[in-house]
Amino acid sequence: MPIHLLPDHLINQIAAGEVVERPASVLKEVLENAMDAGSTAVEVQLEQGGVRRIRVADDGCGIPKDELPLALERHATSKIASLDDLERVGTMGFRGEALAAIAAVSRMSITSRADGAPHAWRIDADPRELAPAALNHGSVVDVADLYFNTPARRKFLKSEGTEFAHCDDVFRRVALARPDVALQLSHNGRVSHRLPSGTREARVRALLGDDFLASARAVEAESGLLRVHGFASLPAYSRSNRDAQFFYVNGRFVRDKLVTHAIREAYADILHGSRHPAYVLFLELDPFGVDVNVHPAKIEVRFRDSRAVHQFVYHALQRTLAASGAGAGVAAGGPSAGSADDPAPAPATSASPYPHAPQPYQSRLAMEPVTRAYYDFAASARPEPVAGESMPGRSDGFVPTAFAPRPAPSSPPPGTAPAMPAGDLAPPLGYALAQLHGVYILAQNEGGLILVDMHAAHERILYERLKTLLDGTPGVQRLLIPAVFGVGQKDMLTAEEHGELLERMGFEIGPAGPQELAVRSVPALLASAPVSELVRALLAELRDFPSTEVITARRNELLATMACHGAVRANRSLTLPEMNALLREMEATDRADQCNHGRPTWTALSMADLDRLFLRGR
Repeated sequence: MPIHLLPDHLINQIAAGEVVERPASVLKEVLENAMDAGSTAVEVQLEQGGVRRIRVADDGCGIPKDELPLALERHATSKIASLDDLERVGTMGFRGEALAAIAAVSRMSITSRADGAPHAWRIDADPRELAPAALNHGSVVDVADLYFNTPARRKFLKSEGTEFAHCDDVFRRVALARPDVALQLSHNGRVSHRLPSGTREARVRALLGDDFLASARAVEAESGLLRVHGFASLPAYSRSNRDAQFFYVNGRFVRDKLVTHAIREAYADILHGSRHPAYVLFLELDPFGVDVNVHPAKIEVRFRDSRAVHQFVYHALQRTLAASGAGAGVAAGGPSAGSADDPAPAPATSASPYPHAPQPYQSRLAMEPVTRAYYDFAASARPEPVAGESMPGRSDGFVPTAFAPRPAPSSPPPGTAPAMPAGDLAPPLGYALAQLHGVYILAQNEGGLILVDMHAAHERILYERLKTLLDGTPGVQRLLIPAVFGVGQKDMLTAEEHGELLERMGFEIGPAGPQELAVRSVPALLASAPVSELVRALLAELRDFPSTEVITARRNELLATMACHGAVRANRSLTLPEMNALLREMEATDRADQCNHGRPTWTALSMADLDRLFLRGR
């Protein structure tokens, strides 16, 4: 065939193949136009999942009568006029293709009344004739019978419920980006969302629920022309899919591999590999620094300085997630109470970060009453009892001093621990009371009861310390008697091939026979760990990632395995000083709210929570 120009109608249908994938694509384009028009209220009505009808009414600035025919032409837009405008796009739409492409595959009409116009005007896509219409203000875009003239494309559409679900996703994305606009969505005459204008937090709560906000931390970071803010969930709220991930660049919802990788790396130390985080994040930067003219659907972008954006998002999110909720006080009821504004935890040192706090001691853990000195310590943090309230006691007449009136500071009982000086704050995670079934630590703080999973907490502490030690020279514990155990041929070859890496980690491993390995030293932190089990697990990891480059990249996974095997195991009895030492280490450790697999390490029950359990005050 000779080269020839395509007719306009065919050109529009080709564009529709790129822009109008399904009803949700139509809704996205029309909603973005409503946002660009300065609307304060938008109403969306769908029929049969958007296939039968999509009607969007807004109260924006409207379209003048003379410009309505141009609105349906290809590459006609009011949003850019020059190349400089294209390089600094500040609106949602700018290509001038959407309305023409939609009109080519549907029965479409636009009714609009511009500011100051005596009445509204209506134009149908076919025929393109203007007619007077009644409308108070703004615009109404009505798209009916999508793909009526291209039945082959209509066959690719899914069920009504599936198409509506996609439209609902688009509506939620726009609603999260613009909390200042009141929005309503109805399907087949039934209202699905009615969102008044308000704060961003209120909009996030309305669309993602209270559970997300309760398990999320506020993200706020700024550096030069870059700013990121929003909410990121803790690993306890992780999902099996990506349906709760919303990332915006200058108010535009995007899916960008660079940003997705930065967020994934920020969660790498605290989230299991098969789970996905939930977040609503907004990146703001100079429009010149991002190219939105990448794809007709405008869901992909390119950053001019991609490395800077990646590192900025990664470090902002990592700092927010690394802050321990323990350092923020736990009266609110758990680790999720922390925020990005919490002060950074104090570095771990050998000295106690609370030098004035009384140090309880118990020679062994049992369920019988503990020493009077410990009750005196507990009493120092308990409020004064209400006058006339009965005191709990034992049948033999002994009343623990934790529930007795506090003695005057000038005359402390002999043999008791010194009271905490006025003005000193108790540690956020409080002090240990007992150990439950050899698994959980029960502690008391000013707000109520703290429950700690001792294995998960110790695993996180070991993991963070191992990462620090591996950057320098790790402390090594030489074994008096080498640990010798049998292995397979693959393990023998792996140990030989990666001996240098293992040595840098603190392991000295060599052959002791044809199929035997001898371990002569281990990292000092793991001196009490089961050596054969630990080494076998490490060799299995090394077999899966054989190259040196990949091993370096997977360092944290290897250290996580080491920490898991080195942490205290269930059913190990801890003394009170050991339990309190673990609590203090948690308060001074980054990411101490979750173990290496994303599980929470502690939770809190406030006095109000406990009172509700026992119906107190009712």
